[in-house]
Amino acid sequence: MRAIWTGSIAFGLVNVPVKAYGATEDHDIDLHQVHGKDGGRIRYERRCEVCGKKVAYKDLDKAYEDGERTIVLTDEDLEELPAEKSREIEVVQFVPAEQIDPLMLEKSYFLQADSKSPKAYELLRRTLEDTQKLAVVRFALRQKTRLGILRVRSKTMVLQAIMWADELRDADSVAPEKAPRISQQELKMSSTLVEQYSSDFTPEEFHDDYQDQLRALIEAKIEQGDELDTEATFGAAESGSGSGEVVDLMEALKRSIEGRGAKAKKARAKKAPATKKASN
Repeated sequence: MRAIWTGSIAFGLVNVPVKAYGATEDHDIDLHQVHGKDGGRIRYERRCEVCGKKVAYKDLDKAYEDGERTIVLTDEDLEELPAEKSREIEVVQFVPAEQIDPLMLEKSYFLQADSKSPKAYELLRRTLEDTQKLAVVRFALRQKTRLGILRVRSKTMVLQAIMWADELRDADSVAPEKAPRISQQELKMSSTLVEQYSSDFTPEEFHDDYQDQLRALIEAKIEQGDELDTEATFGAAESGSGSGEVVDLMEALKRSIEGRGAKAKKARAKKAPATKKASN
């Protein structure tokens, strides 16, 4: 991995030199646009509306329009902003993890100790781990001042950007005007269904079905071309519950509980012979 940012964490008077690396990666298959008739690649050009010439990426600047004027801001102008010049992740407070709204979380970065003496890094990492708190920080990255949190993952500190408070919309704006009445029996059955679905989260068990199906489609298209039979490749489409049929809520809960119970019983039956064989 290549570091995307180098700076330091300011923890009071303690300075912790670090390098930041992207903590996630995109696994989606790359697709580009083509002309459907002949397969010709569609490309987008940067063309100036004034002179009509194509503009190279290196010659692009940013601008702000106030309705009457266009104020051009060069890279040199932006680099002179004090926040952009800062190479510091400033710790401003420590908070319990439950106080950070998950809606605020954005991109994550692994922080690596950038020093021959990583003691300060290890001290802060252990402090976060022992206190079970998150450090709220301020930092600048890619021409934007950001708010973030520091937390621990395994033996590494993670910097996670979070949104500013005024970037979150009010959830009440889409809440129902009048909450429908829910009976105790409905709540009880719904809780029973939750219990049947409850287990420890194991992300490795989940896969991106869309990308798997997209790869299968591409491979089938290579083999069969325009004669591709998608039903033969993927099977007939299942008729889901979203067919428009109105189902009584209690009846739906009852069916769900019975269906989940039958599925769990079938899974236990599959495991039983293997367990019995192992004990022998």
